[in-house]
Amino acid sequence: MSELVKISIVDHVADVRLNRADKYNALSPGMFEAIIAAGQTLAKDKTVRAVVISGEGRGFCAGLDFQSFVEMGAGKGAVDLLGKMDELPGNRAQMPGLIWKMVPVPVIAALHGVAFGGGLQIALGADIRLAAPDTRLSVMEIKWGLVPDMSITQTLRDLVRIDVAKELTFSGRIVEADEAERLGLVTRICDDPLAEAHKMAAAFAAKSPSAITAAKQLLEAAWHAGADEGLALEASLQRTLIGSANQVEAVTANFEKRTPQFKNRD
Repeated sequence: MSELVKISIVDHVADVRLNRADKYNALSPGMFEAIIAAGQTLAKDKTVRAVVISGEGRGFCAGLDFQSFVEMGAGKGAVDLLGKMDELPGNRAQMPGLIWKMVPVPVIAALHGVAFGGGLQIALGADIRLAAPDTRLSVMEIKWGLVPDMSITQTLRDLVRIDVAKELTFSGRIVEADEAERLGLVTRICDDPLAEAHKMAAAFAAKSPSAITAAKQLLEAAWHAGADEGLALEASLQRTLIGSANQVEAVTANFEKRTPQFKNRD
């Protein structure tokens, strides 16, 4: 795994760090590849039950690296970023955000400093966003004469009204953390979002991984589905859980007033 993204796993929780601190973790072509690879690796790791993603240094991610932007404007590397990826629904520009929706366990983004442009879109792919009081966020692509194209159509729609999404996209303005919380861009403001994210991840990891994975699948698949599809998926997933080893262990541990010992997800 590239050192542009660092991964460590302790007690079933994966800690993912964007590791280009000298550039505010700005997105170079190598960063795109490293983030996608990190998500693919964790999606396949059956021992992982929750993920925390954060940025090293003074900010989460400042968006596209300016030099990369200049090179893309000159036609260098644009095909690689905008070309469709094999066996994945999006292209290389879209997958650093979308990949976290595809990881079958809870993903928590711990934000501080800045989350601009592509950096914000990576955070939007997480299930939950915890932000430090000094965090600033922006859908910044309009500043460069572009539209946001890192999976925002599949993520921002779940968080804010369409008129809010349009205003943020048309203006590219910087949103402070307290407004971001009011709008729904972030889940909660915390003095120490990374510590709080790990605390939350540990709590998730202590639950049945089978039920947690099914719950994420249910909400991702059914949130924009019709009633018939959503209700059918509820019933289908529940049938797979009832009487399973982890479901029996959850009940038994509750009655015996002990910490459950769950098996890793299938």
